[in-house]
This record gives sequence, C-alpha cells and structure tokens, in this order.
Amino acid sequence: MKAPTDTEIVLASASPRRRELLTSLGVPIRVILPQVSEDEYASSDPVDLARKLADAKADSVSRMVPDAVVIAADTIVVHQDTVLGKPRDADHARRMLAALSGKRHRVVTAVAIATRKGSPKTLVDHEVTMVEFKSLRRSEIEAYIASGEYADKAGAYGIQGLASLFVTRIEGCYFNVVGLPLAKLGMMLTEFGIDLLS
Repeated sequence: MKAPTDTEIVLASASPRRRELLTSLGVPIRVILPQVSEDEYASSDPVDLARKLADAKADSVSRMVPDAVVIAADTIVVHQDTVLGKPRDADHARRMLAALSGKRHRVVTAVAIATRKGSPKTLVDHEVTMVEFKSLRRSEIEAYIASGEYADKAGAYGIQGLASLFVTRIEGCYFNVVGLPLAKLGMMLTEFGIDLLS
C-alpha cells in the first residue's frame, strides 16, 4: 500500500466484516466508533439515506482524529421500495427473511472518506447490488434464526455465512453485500493519495 507519509487510516465502523475486508487487503487500520444515531436520519430515497449516514459517520470520527483518513460506510437492504435495516429481534428477522424469499432485492452501500488534514476533504459514493433469494422453507428460516447470524445485519442476513445458501443470483459487487465495495473504495482512496496496489 502506498500512502502519503504518516497517513493513518481509521475505520469508522463496528462491523467486523468491514474490518476483515480491509485487513485482507493489507490495510493497517484503527477502529473508532462514530457517535451517530441512525434513528435521527430519514429519507424516502434509500440511496440518499445510506449516503447521509455514511457521511455523518465519517464526519463524526474525522472530528476526533483530524489528521487521519477516515473510512465510513452504511449498508441498506431495499425490498420493493421498503428499507430493511437491522432487525429488532428474531420475529422481525423472520418477517424480513419471509419477505425476501423467492424475490430480488437491492443492497445499497454508501462509502464516505474524510480527512481534515491540510485542506479538509470528504468524498461520498455508493454501490448497488441486486441479490435474488430462492424460495425459503419455513424450516430454513427457523434454522437461520436459530444460528443467530441475522443479528446486527441489514436485511437480517449475512451473505458470507449460512445465508449464502439462500442466494441464487447476484448482479454487481459481492463485497458490497458484505458491507464494503472494495473496487469502489480503492478508486475513492486514490483521491486521497492512497494506492492499495502499490
């Protein structure tokens, strides 16, 4: 990885999946959790909502570490124009999975990168991936709920785990569904003088 001297990269996310994706690329990161209440943000447009949340998270953390390059992201699952966030409980997750059964849905991940070093700069972009689920039997939904994997995941599933057994088709970036579109991120980081391939 090539970056300007003394550039610290901070991930503004509690997601272990995002951290794993960055470390798999050899990116040395520090994690700082953003001080953002997602409930305070609303928009009728899911893409706009994801972008606002990612931007707010990056801004929150860049105020704490002004010399760092801060990466933040927000992932939203959209089914028939309804945003499916993180499930409140097992019953809520069960309803989400039943709604996704046998149908296509969109996964939107917005990425924001910010720094206050020198000239303050923020870049926000997003990626959209289409995912199709097979028709799920009630027993499959119950087994998935029992696994606990649904917790803290938009749309009540993680494509990298047991829910991979539900996916029959994907159009677009797989890593976007995991929570961080890596090709998009790499292009964005070059605007901050960071080249992940060098």
